[in-house]
Amino acid sequence: MSASRIVVERLSKRYSRASRVPARRWRDLLMRPRQLPSPRPPALDDVTFTVRAGEMFGVIGANGAGKSTLLRLLGGIGRPTSGRVEVVGRIGALLDLGGGFLGDLTGRENATLAGVVAGLTRAEFETRLPAIVDFAELQDFIDAPLHTYSSGMAMRLAFAVAVHTDPGVLLVDEFLSVGDLAFQAKCLQRIRLLQDGGCAIVFVSHSMDQIREMCDRALWLRHGAVAACDAADRVAAAFEEEMRAETIRRTRDVPPKALPAGGVLRMHENRFGSLEMEISDVTLRPGNQIRPGDALEVEIEFHAKERIEDPVFVVTICRDDGTICFDANTQASGAVVPALGDNGSIRLLISRLDLGRGNYFVDVGIYERTWTHAYDYHLWSYPLTVEGSSAQKGLMVAPCRWELGTTALAASIAKHAQVR
Repeated sequence: MSASRIVVERLSKRYSRASRVPARRWRDLLMRPRQLPSPRPPALDDVTFTVRAGEMFGVIGANGAGKSTLLRLLGGIGRPTSGRVEVVGRIGALLDLGGGFLGDLTGRENATLAGVVAGLTRAEFETRLPAIVDFAELQDFIDAPLHTYSSGMAMRLAFAVAVHTDPGVLLVDEFLSVGDLAFQAKCLQRIRLLQDGGCAIVFVSHSMDQIREMCDRALWLRHGAVAACDAADRVAAAFEEEMRAETIRRTRDVPPKALPAGGVLRMHENRFGSLEMEISDVTLRPGNQIRPGDALEVEIEFHAKERIEDPVFVVTICRDDGTICFDANTQASGAVVPALGDNGSIRLLISRLDLGRGNYFVDVGIYERTWTHAYDYHLWSYPLTVEGSSAQKGLMVAPCRWELGTTALAASIAKHAQVR
């Protein structure tokens, strides 16, 4: 695995606008050539970068920037129009978590099929299956048909299979949207182990905090071309600055008509956006005081002044020192949001929030579908207190228990018996 790498040189990809023309129109087209379909803008245009063994390389950009096209070409799906892609090492691709699974097969059968496709023999995979099932936390469901799984269960299984097949190259699309905080932490730990083993990792994400925390370098794609390729923190900062500048440019100076209950939010300070779509109220259930491991529901009421296509709803939970603890959006989660107009509401249901004792804020926002700007964003506006023992330390309070090995237990019993 130490020789794993990715080399991309002057990579371009173009898709034709129309692949077929009805036969009855050929004469018209010959007579009027100006009506021939014009070529689409390139999905990728002259992209060059390398990913070394043991490096985590982030890819960011607005929707339609070419991120998914890049991942598919790296994974061997399709051919570039020009340029070169060289991938050395067994590929573990998570282009769509659970997307290749079959609903009528059981979890075990789907996992086995995915493992064999990844290059393992049936015997090799059977020896790894117990670890995969344990990692995915699906011991009671592995022999149930996949169509009985929740989307989160299928995602956990897909991730577990991918990281247990000894990939030399890992292509990941938003993997940290999988499962609760405890499972996400386990995913991170596994990713770090793969890195330490020399795996070259490409990670696509809309979360700049994840890019900063996890990646060594990052590539910013804008309309298929390279806008920046540098250290991850520099690229993330440049992308955020452009998005912030565009949002502020569109932010109106007049106060919005709809204001959430509980206080006025000041424009340009802790509320900003173009306001074609406004957040009119935010409700936390069961309230703004919970205990570690409790469920939390965030309901966002909104008003759209015009028809908005595919808006992206965002909920972020941060500690009072600014540390991002949880970040979710409808796009990364695969939630289908139709075109919206007039009044409505949307809810985020967090089955358990394993945060440690402390003071937090819930930020909510609505973004334009390509993330170019925010329609409305409320920053540090909704306080959340997690109550617990003063002995608790750390960001997370994950479910756990202590087990003493039998040898140590027997030695302890014998020692106490001798004292007596």
